[in-house]
Amino acid sequence: MASSVVDKFAVADDSRTTLGTGLSSSREKLAATANSGVAAYFAGGEGYSTIDKFAFPADSRSTLGTGMSRASAYNLAGAANSGTAGYFAGGNTVTTIDKFAFPGDARTTLGTGLSAATWGLAGAANSGTAAYFGGGYVSGNVTTVDKFAFSDDSRSTLGTGLSAARRVLAGAANSGVAAYFAGGTNGGNVATVDKFAFSDDSRSTLGTGLSSGRGTLAGAGNSAALA
Repeated sequence: MASSVVDKFAVADDSRTTLGTGLSSSREKLAATANSGVAAYFAGGEGYSTIDKFAFPADSRSTLGTGMSRASAYNLAGAANSGTAGYFAGGNTVTTIDKFAFPGDARTTLGTGLSAATWGLAGAANSGTAAYFGGGYVSGNVTTVDKFAFSDDSRSTLGTGLSAARRVLAGAANSGVAAYFAGGTNGGNVATVDKFAFSDDSRSTLGTGLSSGRGTLAGAGNSAALA
């Protein structure tokens, strides 16, 4: 169900508050990313191209004058090069990647998008180095992981993708160490968590996955601690 609610969890004690000002409209199937220490961005949603920005620490909301490059961006993925730019990739069967430069939030669309038009994918980033967009649905569920180098936004596709094809999964990262792609749906919800080491992009699959198989989930990480 579409919603405009934004819940905030304080890192100091994990206490929850609900922001007095939520999203500018109720929506679902959107994506998020953050410029750490500065602002969070919530992008798209079915029927929307809107991007709402919540400034830290006051949590005041503004809506970017320039939204996504397409009128309806949903089932997409987000990732960020903190301090530099946020990236929103794929969704509703497109290869498009929109890049928003921090702090001015000017939008450009990458000349090279995803390797295939993909929805239901997940994103994670090694801040300062590269963004990773994994899994999703093309003409079926895929294992593909595309990597975009932040130095020039060039794309490569990892030789080793996910351990199994799936869509509507979640991504998170321990920046400088590894990306994690968790859960998703492939004929049923799965509990698998794949880990990609940033040193060489090699994949391992965690011996302990999610507590239960689930899809259409979300991920976040405490970088340098755990995902």
